Amino acid sequence: MKATFDIVSNLCSQKVTNAYSTSFSLATKMLAPSIRQDIYNIYGFVRFADEIVDSFHDYDKAVLFDRFSQSLEDALHDKIHLNPILNAFQHTVHKYNIQKSSIDAFMKSMRLDLTKTEYLTDAEYKEYIYGSADVVGLMCLMVFVKGDLERYEALKESAMHLGSAFQKVNFLRDLKADFEGLSRTYFPNTNLSALDEDAKKRIIAEIEEDFAKGYQGILLLPTEAKFGVFMAYRYYRRLLKKLYRTPAMEIKNKRIRVPNYEKFGLLTRSYVKYQLKLVR
Repeated sequence: MKATFDIVSNLCSQKVTNAYSTSFSLATKMLAPSIRQDIYNIYGFVRFADEIVDSFHDYDKAVLFDRFSQSLEDALHDKIHLNPILNAFQHTVHKYNIQKSSIDAFMKSMRLDLTKTEYLTDAEYKEYIYGSADVVGLMCLMVFVKGDLERYEALKESAMHLGSAFQKVNFLRDLKADFEGLSRTYFPNTNLSALDEDAKKRIIAEIEEDFAKGYQGILLLPTEAKFGVFMAYRYYRRLLKKLYRTPAMEIKNKRIRVPNYEKFGLLTRSYVKYQLKLVR
């Protein structure tokens, strides 16, 4: 039965989320059950695409990505696919009428990771972030507002800023892996081989601007989504604070992280703030 296969597909997306990201999984669990599965489905899709370009070094990544891209097109067209992650994703896309342009922009940025290693201009940098992060925020937003286009348009800009903030924090946190392991540099006009405090603070100031604009949108989210997104926001703000306190050269030499015990403590404090209506 197709219904059984859809259940299996959904479980696969949930397991991918839980296996790859403790923080995102924790935040997703804070969403209302009515929308939680669809966020798992989006994460499963973007994680698989990202894994192809970032991790499968012993294989022909370009060939794998081409096959994945074609499978994605087939899944969206046929409204079914034997890849359970793509089957779950296409269901969410059609359920909320997620824009194909957002999906295409995401795949374009992922494909760039196969060959492009430097982003020398602000225009290149912004285009990459739009595709790799902003549109993921927009996909999630369509789920949060349950396809309400008027509400989507009102919250679109803030969702993009929040997606940008999350991605830029990831760039700074993963500086060592990206620069040394994948030979990638995302920040333009920044010499990552000699990252100094001024450059680090300039990047963090840019991220703080995105967070400020993104937070305004969190306040206007539907109740079903607000606490989960607020939880993700609080986690990334904590990570950014750690990066601010870490010397630039240390960031370049190791991956900064928030331990699990801190994540759960952050969850508790965030819940108290939310319940006391301090999120306003």
